[in-house]
Amino acid sequence: MKVPVKWLKDYVDFNIQVNELSDALTLSGSKVEEIITSGDEIVNVVTAKIESIEQHPDAEKLVVCQLNVGKEELVQIVTGAKNMKEGDIVPAALHGAVLAEGLKIKKGKLRGVPSNGMMCSEEELGIAGDEQVHGLMILPEDTKVGIDIKEALGLNKATIDFEITSNRPDCLGVVGIARETAATLKTSYKMPETNYVPSCNDSIETLIKVDIKDELCKRYMARGVKNVKIAPSPAWMQEYLMDAGVRPINNIVDITNFVMLELGQPMHAFDKREISTNNIVIERAEDGEKFTTLDEVERTLTNEVLTIRDGNTTIGLAGIMGGLNSEIKDDTAEVVFESANFEGTNIRINSKNLGLRTESSSRFEKEIDPNLTKLAIDRACYLVELLRCGNVMEGTIDIYNEVKKEGNILVDSNWVNKFLGTDLSKEEMKKCLDSLDLKTEIQEEILNITVPTFRIDIAIKEDIAEEIARIHGYDNIPTTISKAIGLKGAKNDKLKNDDLIVETMISSGLNQSISYSFVSPKSFDNVNIPKDSCLRNAIAIRNPLGEDYSLMRTSTIASMMESLARNYSRNNEEARLFEIGKIYISKKEDCLPEERNILTIGLYGDIDYLDIKGIIEETVEAFGINNGSYKRQSENVSFHPGKTADLYINKEVVGTFGEIHPDVCENYGIDVPCFMAEINLDLLYKRANLVKKYKALPKFPAVTRDIAILVNDEILVQEIEEAIRKTGGNIVEQVKLFDVYKGKQIPEGKKSVAYAIFYRDENKTLTDKEVNKVHDKILRALEYKLGAELR
Repeated sequence: MKVPVKWLKDYVDFNIQVNELSDALTLSGSKVEEIITSGDEIVNVVTAKIESIEQHPDAEKLVVCQLNVGKEELVQIVTGAKNMKEGDIVPAALHGAVLAEGLKIKKGKLRGVPSNGMMCSEEELGIAGDEQVHGLMILPEDTKVGIDIKEALGLNKATIDFEITSNRPDCLGVVGIARETAATLKTSYKMPETNYVPSCNDSIETLIKVDIKDELCKRYMARGVKNVKIAPSPAWMQEYLMDAGVRPINNIVDITNFVMLELGQPMHAFDKREISTNNIVIERAEDGEKFTTLDEVERTLTNEVLTIRDGNTTIGLAGIMGGLNSEIKDDTAEVVFESANFEGTNIRINSKNLGLRTESSSRFEKEIDPNLTKLAIDRACYLVELLRCGNVMEGTIDIYNEVKKEGNILVDSNWVNKFLGTDLSKEEMKKCLDSLDLKTEIQEEILNITVPTFRIDIAIKEDIAEEIARIHGYDNIPTTISKAIGLKGAKNDKLKNDDLIVETMISSGLNQSISYSFVSPKSFDNVNIPKDSCLRNAIAIRNPLGEDYSLMRTSTIASMMESLARNYSRNNEEARLFEIGKIYISKKEDCLPEERNILTIGLYGDIDYLDIKGIIEETVEAFGINNGSYKRQSENVSFHPGKTADLYINKEVVGTFGEIHPDVCENYGIDVPCFMAEINLDLLYKRANLVKKYKALPKFPAVTRDIAILVNDEILVQEIEEAIRKTGGNIVEQVKLFDVYKGKQIPEGKKSVAYAIFYRDENKTLTDKEVNKVHDKILRALEYKLGAELR
């Protein structure tokens, strides 16, 4: 939020430099994003009076102007603008001038006619705000000619841009920042004048009725103004609005914008002629209803959108923007001021869905104080009388069913000192709190604090301690060392196991990644999850960041695929990632979901199936698991049916790994094979055996025998190894695969598999006879169980 320093000084008196002020406010909790010194970049732009305008001899759309810039000779400038006339005073950028964003101006010729500069609009001077500009900027008639435009427009001023957090809507106005400034600088601030005397005897209560039909509207106030005279706002108001980034429009609209920026309460002004039924109704829109907003865009509404209606005709979107059909026009003679309060979450969701984020919606979505509505409408009426642009009517329409009241907190001052590590007196604490309008009474050691309704962020004693700390000054709080007696820090088993996973993954050449636990409903389709799968029964988030983060994930495949796709789209030749995260499996209603810890591995590049299998084997070995096995998997539709396996430990499925289905890769825009694994860490940790036992080096030699067999192509290597180990018994120390061959010498549908089998007895040296006996037994078992043939 942009706060002009000149405007801020209307409410709090200070004499320090802007840089010092911004540093002090940042230290007290009001984060300063930027100090904007408008006009610094503008050079050699002066005020000029148009003495004559003649048609360009060779260009129908151009005119030649002679300008008085305060010197004897006139300056000739060619322009295509149409909104000026002789006698107007305009900004003129002369030869060598520099405009906003560094644009440099030089003299030249336009269609053969010399032009010694350029006449400027608000946009070219960088002061247009968000509004679209048409034509040149016309300065007031009494503007002195030939002076620097920065002097004429007061551009040599400072504006502070604050980052206002969502829990501090009270700081969304200049007055709120003034309160913080006064507390920070240990001085006082004043509120703007709101007392006025109605100058019209007619009462709005007899003219208009208001009917609230939805609880999304917490409060609605309305007042009327007759004999309205639409004209430009005075220079001081226009200056404040432009410095705050809002383009002046006319006196009535400017008053509503001025009050919003000043107090943080959005307002709206309706042309009374457009409220033909004299009845304002606040209710939801109809599904599919079309409505054209003030920005001249037709929008399609849903029944979630709260509207302001004149009978059956919508004239505004509550808390977002008014309608084009009820805008203030040049001949408007009667105005209805609206000052209301709406439910914040609804405003935020609908503003986002409509693609219409405004100054009003950005304030309402942060749950501003409903008691601010009266202060704002009083201020608007005061300004109407001050500017003499209308006569305020008697009476007020005010519908406020659930009145928000002040809160109360009792805090022990001794606890505050202990909590902060300070030694402040009760009186010092009271002074800090009172400066923030947290009215405090001292009752022995207890601080009895009345919390105003605009401080929605204060609810517990820790909040009070924070207020005291930031106003006293964080830099004034002594540094202390936390005391921990009799405590010894140590990692629990899960954290130790997580560390081992990270160590194993990194040693395997992987990099750790982190992703959100929230996913989009589209992710189920992207990873081919069937419509009837229980994985689609995901938990919806009540207040999501958006549709892409609206569900708690039930699988980590989509999250990892997004990470791989992000790397692939940035032309990374390979990616080797792993993540330790959670999935959330829905249970019965009103029950918390089951949280499962999952290891996810994602790879693409110069890799194949055996690479990811090797990582899984390395992981199983790292956790001392000797009974792991693998079984071909063809039912998981996210994976390639012929290149996927399940990891089993004690006949229990612990995870799945393999190549991702090509359709899934295509959905994420990846044109190369991707390999992935999902491992249930809870089950893996449960089966882990991390106790390391010493084993002496063997005293007796090993005997090695090679074996090459022909088997059917569908026979798994794991089945062969299991048969060898089971038949060989204790003397088979190691089974090492060293060749798999398919070729011309091998029958179709067959493969040749070659192993080196290591035999060893821990108690003696094996003889050839003993080894041959076991070796022959293994060959017979392979022939009987797997139909193997010795090559």
